[in-house]
Amino acid sequence: MKFINTFLFLLNIFLFNIASSSAGSTSTTYNVVDLGAKADGKTDSRAAFLSAWSSACASNAAATVLVPSGSYLLTRVVFSGQCKNSVTFQIDGTLVAPTDYGTENWITFDGVSGVTILGGTLDGQGAALWTCKNAGKTCPIGATIDVQSLEFTNSREVLISGLTSLNSQMFHIDIHDCENVNIQGVHVTASGDSPNTDGIHVAGSAGVNITRAIIKTGDDCVSIGPGATNLWIENIGCGPGHGISIGSLGKDPNEQGVQNVTVRTVVFSGTQNGVRIKTWAKPNQGFVRGVLFEDVIINNAQNPVIIDQEYCPDNNCSSQPSGVKISNVTYRNITGSSATAKAVDFDCSHTNPCTGIVLDIVDLTYGSKPATASCTSAAGSATGVVLPPSCLAS
Repeated sequence: MKFINTFLFLLNIFLFNIASSSAGSTSTTYNVVDLGAKADGKTDSRAAFLSAWSSACASNAAATVLVPSGSYLLTRVVFSGQCKNSVTFQIDGTLVAPTDYGTENWITFDGVSGVTILGGTLDGQGAALWTCKNAGKTCPIGATIDVQSLEFTNSREVLISGLTSLNSQMFHIDIHDCENVNIQGVHVTASGDSPNTDGIHVAGSAGVNITRAIIKTGDDCVSIGPGATNLWIENIGCGPGHGISIGSLGKDPNEQGVQNVTVRTVVFSGTQNGVRIKTWAKPNQGFVRGVLFEDVIINNAQNPVIIDQEYCPDNNCSSQPSGVKISNVTYRNITGSSATAKAVDFDCSHTNPCTGIVLDIVDLTYGSKPATASCTSAAGSATGVVLPPSCLAS
């Protein structure tokens, strides 16, 4: 699946560039400094960035928006398509967010096709907001809703390569309602106690590949939301953080399911969780199916392998069975250590039991003591060495 997705992505980019060359013979570059941006980290450069985008988007030839080295204050901005041709953001400097960008995302690309972001650093300046939130104070509204440093929505054929995201107020990178997105070589960094600072969030999107990423944050390194399908996640370093999570799902009774997800060659170091599927205990017609976790190393996670169908972070939920159906989930070559005695916990819905769970070589330890496994309403099979011993019903 990964190779098919990658091939189709590269083919689309190739065809897009062929179309571009027929419309114009050379690539055009728009330098934001030439259009009035100030590399002092204090002067709002939003107008210059929008001017560069407008010209690049209207160009008959493939175009580049160039951000030279330096620090650029950028207030909330939306780059909208459709553009006449492919556009590349070449970021050699640092984009700095205002300390509170309010109720909406900081940088949004909406309805674009063939956009590439190369390099650069996004500084979300979230530390003051985290401190306020962790102290339980009345904070700016941005602390209470899902806002992102960088969002792509309703877009396709997107490449994000070599980007660094620092200290986002909440989510770092969000891919929503998109097709064929490649995210490669990104670095995400936030404090381990920063609330809701998910590294990369994917929902309602198909054909998303996330590779060669280093993610250190206070929440999920990668979170996979409703409607995500055909995802490939590979070569990821995660920690600190809450691991890689599918969910939380099932809060909205009409939301879409998640299917065809591969997570492989991942190292978790000191995370709260390793690989997790989490759903709200509410009626729902959703599903999670066709998931593979493979070649995963987990170092001292509190919950290395977990399915939680009674997810309730505020402990204020009604007691209802989860309606999300979880099936055909494989854990292959999962090794490492647990910080707690229970290394494997499959807590599934009694009205919609987990089925087709496969443990294929799992070796998790708990210090010098045997680790344990717990299963509720979970059925499947075990192959090869499985420690702690499988508790799955056959």
